[in-house]
Amino acid sequence: MIIKGRAISPGYAEGEAITYPEAFSFLGGVDGKTGKFNVRDGTIDGKVFLFPNGKGSTVGSYVVYDLKVQGHCPAALVNKSAETIVTTGAVISSVPMVDCVDVSLVRDGDIVAVDGNKGYIEIKDVEELDIVSSVILVDGKILLLHRPEKAHSYPGKWSFVSGHVERGESPEEAARREVMEETQISVSYPDAEFPVFRVREGNKVYNVHSYLYRLKSADVRLNEENTEFRWISPSEARKEEGVDGLCEVIEGFSEYF
Repeated sequence: MIIKGRAISPGYAEGEAITYPEAFSFLGGVDGKTGKFNVRDGTIDGKVFLFPNGKGSTVGSYVVYDLKVQGHCPAALVNKSAETIVTTGAVISSVPMVDCVDVSLVRDGDIVAVDGNKGYIEIKDVEELDIVSSVILVDGKILLLHRPEKAHSYPGKWSFVSGHVERGESPEEAARREVMEETQISVSYPDAEFPVFRVREGNKVYNVHSYLYRLKSADVRLNEENTEFRWISPSEARKEEGVDGLCEVIEGFSEYF
């Protein structure tokens, strides 16, 4: 899977990923002589290090350079949003760096290639797929479907009407098809569309296209893809054990409820 970002520091590197979920300071966050983390298990040495953004003292730039001198520098750096401290450290240490990347999609142990010349990263052995997720709204209640325990994705979780976008069809066409296949409800054009977002499950990253359909009534008849359904208020739906992104979609469509 390739993710286009922005080139920050030139060069190309490939290696095992190690991640940190919060803003990171190289000063205090890592041992400049060994590359070991002070804030989590593991080492930065020879790894592709991904974290949202840098923070802290400008001395952090020279910690990166010290890692280079000591032979324990990261193979590459990837940020969601680069700032001056990390950028300077990468440039003076000749470490490839890219930003404008959703680093939450990468897992520890992934093999990641970073191209600081063209501004992209590639997560090896991870597949990218387009899916649709349709919210059916009737009288203030939304429709949730329960996935079988043996489902290939998100087993045992609650979801909206979801499915893959097939070759040759648009996401909106796929949404209408999936709603009919899974519930026998006929819908036309959506009342609202939520911006596409990404979630990851195992070695798959899903580009989620979400739509809202407001109906006066609906008679649900499930096929074999789901085991049960509920009409539930949006606030109650937030409490259910749902698929990734379910609460974000509810929040995004909240003005229509």
